[in-house]
Amino acid sequence: SGYILLADDNPTDAELTIRALEIGGVKQQVVWVQDGEAALDFVFRRGVYGQRAPGNPRLMLLDLHMPKIDGLDVLTQIKDDPRTRATPIVIMSSSDQICDMERSYERYANGYIVKPVDFGEFTEHVSLLGRYWTTVNRTGP
Repeated sequence: SGYILLADDNPTDAELTIRALEIGGVKQQVVWVQDGEAALDFVFRRGVYGQRAPGNPRLMLLDLHMPKIDGLDVLTQIKDDPRTRATPIVIMSSSDQICDMERSYERYANGYIVKPVDFGEFTEHVSLLGRYWTTVNRTGP
């Protein structure tokens, strides 16, 4: 049950991520938003998402460098709010800069993966990640 929220402004990366989750056998529906503002509106049920059903994503996959509001700000706002703090957020970035990783973990990211260029490797990483957070990891009874 539940769904995965994917926030990524690159349609190709988003499509590859969704395909990788499917290939990995992850059954959750993926909701894709293209910028940080839409991600926050979705999570906090504002604007066009004001009428969506209550409940937090089972997992959020978050790109760091996005228009309007960047990924670190999205991460900070979600982790600062008691209603959404428990949502697992994994950063998926093309940046392997140590400072990006450190800043993400300082803001309580639950994981950080660097998007590999190779599609096979990318598929393997994303499907492992999806299966862990939606099947292996326990969030309650």
